[in-house]
Amino acid sequence: MTTTALACLLAGAALTGCGAGGSGGTGEEKSAGDILDEANATMRKLNSVTVDITNRTTSGGSVTNRLVTDLDSRCRSRTTWSGGSALEQIRLGQTDYVRPNRAYLQKWKNYPGLTDEQKLWVKTPVDPAGAGRDGLASCERPFDSFGTARKGGSARVEGTKAVKLVVTDKADKAGTYTFYVAAEGKPYLLRTVYKSAAQHTTTSFSSFDEPLDIRAPKAGEVLSVPGGN
Repeated sequence: MTTTALACLLAGAALTGCGAGGSGGTGEEKSAGDILDEANATMRKLNSVTVDITNRTTSGGSVTNRLVTDLDSRCRSRTTWSGGSALEQIRLGQTDYVRPNRAYLQKWKNYPGLTDEQKLWVKTPVDPAGAGRDGLASCERPFDSFGTARKGGSARVEGTKAVKLVVTDKADKAGTYTFYVAAEGKPYLLRTVYKSAAQHTTTSFSSFDEPLDIRAPKAGEVLSVPGGN
């Protein structure tokens, strides 16, 4: 699973955090672009949010990720691949704590003979140059605009009334994005769905501005790797 979307997913960027631009409305009714711009602005003001991503490909592989983040420098992430591989991460400022499970080490780090479960966290400095290439999530998420949006009717997301918006982009002619924006209360972005012939990615947002409890692992559970990976 080496698609661009998957790489962005692991980096915590691009697909899942974008909105769509559009011409401003001239009447009382907001245009699709206006609604998404307002949703993006609302999401950028959050102090915390939980992001759940599921990416499936036509080859049958899938990957899921849950990210709890302050959208700045503190976050907790767990990524799970079909087949049982899993990678946990805690980021506190400029420090990462990373814990792969046994299946992850066997498949991705070429340790086929490993039989014991991996219980220790590895402590390592955040490498800005490795963003998007080291498989680790970023606490930050861009909520930016792209493409052309049109209204697609109303819907419900986990019981919440939402406006459905369909976005197309010249840079990705093979895929379609659908955004669901809360129609009551604050215009939170509740869900995005990306579909193409090759993959299907669903991203859900929840726990808006809820208190975060993100802490470093206990000292006895940590291996320190000075300057390493």
